[in-house]
Amino acid sequence: MNPSHTAVDISICICTYKRPAQLQILLEAITRQERHDLRLEIVVADNDPAGSALEHLELFAASLPLPLQSRHVTTPNIALARNATVHAARGDWILFVDDDEEPDPGWITALVRTQRAHQADAVFGPVLPRYARGTPGWMRAGGFFDRPRHATGTRIGVGDTRTGNVLVRRQLLLELPGPFDEAYGRTGGSDTILFGQLLARGAVLVWCDEAAVREDVPPDRATLRWLLQRSFRGGQSFVRSELQPLTGRKRLARLLYLGVRALLQLLIAALLALGWLPFSRIRAATWLRTAAAQMGKLSSLAGHRYQEYRH
Repeated sequence: MNPSHTAVDISICICTYKRPAQLQILLEAITRQERHDLRLEIVVADNDPAGSALEHLELFAASLPLPLQSRHVTTPNIALARNATVHAARGDWILFVDDDEEPDPGWITALVRTQRAHQADAVFGPVLPRYARGTPGWMRAGGFFDRPRHATGTRIGVGDTRTGNVLVRRQLLLELPGPFDEAYGRTGGSDTILFGQLLARGAVLVWCDEAAVREDVPPDRATLRWLLQRSFRGGQSFVRSELQPLTGRKRLARLLYLGVRALLQLLIAALLALGWLPFSRIRAATWLRTAAAQMGKLSSLAGHRYQEYRH
């Protein structure tokens, strides 16, 4: 039977950029998942202009027990890559996972079980850090790469959304333009915008704490500089997502409010960072991250755009 005519329940969508070894680990972990009667496929978008993953994907496709589609998105833009997987997918559901993540056993079935139990439109799972050998102890102890977790079935808001471990109803994505906004494809934040739009349309977003994936934290990320850059970008994305749906006086009022609040929080966070510096590296770094986030908000309000996905 022609695979293109075979019905699919879930399309597992992956965007990759120059990570063939990690991509292989992820694909192998997917093939070990319990599937029961679920019909799965894998869709990979290579966002490297040189197409560095395509040869590897051809080899993977020949050996994997699941159908695999690949797309080459030559313009470096994470939103375009995500859109390519959404439009290539054939499943009723899309399961987004990052190319540097590795799912725990039972990942897919836990997401599906939670979706059915709560009639959810999207189900999010934990992304747990996996540190490289030699990561500083204070960096591990500070929990800087830990993300909030919730009881299974908890309804979540836009602050807990992202594409690095989520099962989402494909039809809802197809109802949105894009569905990911390519204007955010170099700065990040297109996933926040998208899930904010789904929430505004009444979508039910829930948490599944049993559906964990492990994410590598390489040495070049386990640094204070990287943490501050990520917080700065997060501040920018927050402001853009807050202002994006507003126009006219409402937008101006929100802009002024966000600016004044960010300025006050910046001053407080900077003072607390200096105060803690002689006593606790972890607490000083925590407040420095808060200060960096406020600087990101203020810079975004001033029109600056930090491009995280510059490749």
